[in-house]
Formats: sequence, C-alpha cells, structure tokens
Amino acid sequence: MTDRKDRFPLSSSDMAIQLDLIAKVRGVSHAEKYFDELPDALKDKRAYGSLLNAYAQAMMKDKTEDTFEQMRKKGFASDTLPCNVLMNFYVDVGEPHEVSAIIDEMKERNVSFDVCTYNIWIKSCAAKQDSDEMERVFSQMIADESVIANWTTYTTLASMYIKLGNSEKAEEFLKEAEKRTTGRDKKCFHYLITLYSHLGKKEEVYRIWNWYKATFPTIHNLGYQEVLSALVRIGDIEGAELLYEEWASKSSSFDPKTMNILLAWYAKEGSVTKAEQIINRFVEKGGNPKPNTWEILATAYLKDNKVSEALSCMEKATAVKKCK
Repeated sequence: MTDRKDRFPLSSSDMAIQLDLIAKVRGVSHAEKYFDELPDALKDKRAYGSLLNAYAQAMMKDKTEDTFEQMRKKGFASDTLPCNVLMNFYVDVGEPHEVSAIIDEMKERNVSFDVCTYNIWIKSCAAKQDSDEMERVFSQMIADESVIANWTTYTTLASMYIKLGNSEKAEEFLKEAEKRTTGRDKKCFHYLITLYSHLGKKEEVYRIWNWYKATFPTIHNLGYQEVLSALVRIGDIEGAELLYEEWASKSSSFDPKTMNILLAWYAKEGSVTKAEQIINRFVEKGGNPKPNTWEILATAYLKDNKVSEALSCMEKATAVKKCK
C-alpha cells in the first residue's frame, strides 16, 4: 500500500495501524522510529494512541506516561480509548491505585465511560482486593444505560470472590458470564474453565469443555492447555491423562507447553517413570522439548535421588538454549 500511494491514499488511521503492526512484529524501537519519521500532519490522536498502546504493551512506564501527557497537552486525551489503555497499563504493572485518578480525570473532562472502562475499573478494585469499591463500581455500571456488562465483567467479579473465599457469589457471577458467552470468543471459555476449576467444580469444567468443543470445530493447543491445567488443579489426573492422549492423537503442532502441564505434575509427585514415558513419546511424535521441559524432568530425578540423570537433563536444557 505504501509503495502504491497512487492506488492507496494512506490516512492517519492507516499510519496508526502500521505503527501498531511494526511494534508487534519488529519491536517498540522500530515503531518509535516510524512515528518520528511521520509528517506532523499525520501525528494525530490515532498515531499517538497507537504509540501509547505500543509502550503500554511493552510495560514501558516512563514512556507510556510521557506519551499520555503529550496527548493531554495536544488535546488527544479527551477520548475513552487512551484513558482505558493507561488504566489497564497501571493494573498490569501492579499499580491499580493509579486508576482512580484517571477515572476522576475522565469525569472532570466529561470523557464517556464504555464497557472496557468499567471492566478495567472493576479489575483494579479486584487487584486492590477492595470488594466494597468493586460492588459500588459494578452498581454504577449497571445503572449506566449506555453500557452493557459483558462476560469479562462477570468473570472479573467471580475471580475476586474466589480470592475472597465466597464460592457461592463467585459461582453466581460465573453463571451470569455464561449467559453472555457467544461462539465468537474462545477466551470466555478459557476463563470459565479456569475459574470453575479454582472452585473445585469438576462437573462444571467438563460441561464448559464439552460446550467449547461443540462451539468451535477446531480446538488449538491453548484450549487443551487451559483444560489440562484445570483438571490437574482439581486433582483429576486420570481425566487429564485421557485428555492429553486426545490432544496427542489429533494435534499436528506438538507444543511442549501442553506436555509440560502433565510432566510438572509427575515431577511434583515423583513419578519418574511416567515423566520419562511422556517425554519419550513426545519426542517420538516429532516434538521438540523446551529448556524448561528438561528442567522439570530434572526435578523429578532429584526427588528420586538420581543426581546424574538430573545433571544430564540440565545439560540438555543448556544445549537447547544455545541452539536458539
């Protein structure tokens, strides 16, 4: 498109998209260079917003805050999106208390709240473990007729109540999240499976998993990883082993992360034979163990006082790292 500007006249929105893609593929430093070389006329709120998001994704605190401050001065921070990006950044870097100041600023500037604003605000309350504030924010969200709570809202609330030990309320919110689940977003199924496993609800884990499989014709590695982790978490190792066999028989992409879930449990329990068997079969099928795969097996050997075998695993882990 850039090479054929006669056919594709590029707008500032196009530039913002390209900046975002450069950051994802080549890294933030390349995105910065691209931004610096843009004509001033194209450095509008979209380009600045894209740069802000790149810094936030890279967890670069000073540059994220500096870019937002520049947007303030230029009048580009009057939209909801950059405020959401900054608030989410603060939650991600472990500074959820900073979110309140942004919320206050949005109110002062009459910046409208959307569903993401409320979800991030609720998430910040959960991170602070402030259930009272979380409930106040949720009540305000429900009262806001311009916003409709989505599954993220309810899984965040459920997660908070799980941490507080209120299983009944957590399950109530998970049921509400299910009502808002569509066949377009796998993430919701992942959250439901994980949260039900934290509640120890094995039947619910399997129910959501069956719903997941019926909804999506293809289940990728991440889906199997979420369910395997859930089954191991609730102690259903027999079920986890059966699921792993299902994955191994269907998958054409042997991601060691999937195997490592069961391997870690075998190592923890000192089941050396099973740990060896699962790695051997994985390699036979064409899989390539990662360094942490050999490190996990090493812990199993150490539990069994097999020091030489453990050292051999660490040598293999080092060799894989060097190959990279």
